[in-house]
Amino acid sequence: MPHDFTLRFSRRYSMAHRLTSGLAPRCAVPHGHDEVVTVEIVHADNASLDPATQMLVEFDQAKRRWFDWIDRAVDHSFHLNEKDPLVAYFRDNEAETLRRCLLTPGDPTTELRAACYKAKLAAFFAEADQPLVCTSLTIQETPTNAVICDAMALDRILPAGNHWWWRADESINDL
Repeated sequence: MPHDFTLRFSRRYSMAHRLTSGLAPRCAVPHGHDEVVTVEIVHADNASLDPATQMLVEFDQAKRRWFDWIDRAVDHSFHLNEKDPLVAYFRDNEAETLRRCLLTPGDPTTELRAACYKAKLAAFFAEADQPLVCTSLTIQETPTNAVICDAMALDRILPAGNHWWWRADESINDL
């Protein structure tokens, strides 16, 4: 059933990553992007507008925690496969850099990161007891390339367990 109202908001951030699977050899060299993440959220129960405010939910209430996480944790982070040898290098030589490494269970492709981000946003909503659901999350990687994650069953994509993407905290890795 379609929802009566969808809220959409975006945030821009800078990041760097590298892909080591071999499928995109140019991306094996660490490089960066200025990305925009856009989320679309709805009320879980398709509730009508609040009669006192004529809003589904106040924008700041829906986006503040999300924007804070993007700004403090994701912006200017280095995205790596959790098994990338650079993780061991940072652990042995630049331990302070590890806190700025966003680690994924496989290559940090835009697709996988979109799923991780969507799970993180769901955790923020659940912890705040907000009846909101992210129906779509888009990462605009370049002016011409974007990935849209509409998956509702993220457990089909992301490993179960107490990983950073399932937790409503500031984390971007499990180190």
